[in-house]
Amino acid sequence: MATLQITTCSPSETEQLGAGIGSLLQPGSFLALQGGLGGGKTCLTRGVVSSLAPQSSALVASPTYAIMNCYPGSTPVYHFDFYRLTGDDDVAELGFEEFFYDDGVCVVEWSERLDELLPEDVLTLLFEYGGDDRRLITITGSGPKSEHVVKQLEEMLQQQKKL
Repeated sequence: MATLQITTCSPSETEQLGAGIGSLLQPGSFLALQGGLGGGKTCLTRGVVSSLAPQSSALVASPTYAIMNCYPGSTPVYHFDFYRLTGDDDVAELGFEEFFYDDGVCVVEWSERLDELLPEDVLTLLFEYGGDDRRLITITGSGPKSEHVVKQLEEMLQQQKKL
């Protein structure tokens, strides 16, 4: 497993991190976002969408009540919020697992609600409060594709520090 910890200091930095991650994702990628309410998950998702489906980035909002939003683009982004669901049975009943293996990118808030349905290759992002607008984001890749994204992101961030 490849792991990287990043601290962002504002919603715009969290969104910029999402854009960087989005630029590295391939169709079929699965992002599992975890953390408390107001932790920055939707900000990061807005950044991912700005890279993959820029014409839709202004539309990104938490899909808590809709459960899923689709943002069309060259690589579509399927944005889920499983806060109100109780587990795999709810997800399967709604037919969402079909999207997990599609040619789009899945971004799942409250992914901890998934168990058996979670794909094997997942990029997990754990959001923790660091005070004020600061967020400690731990990014873990659990398969070859997601581990490669973590390594590429680390290289990208190192290059930005050199500029």
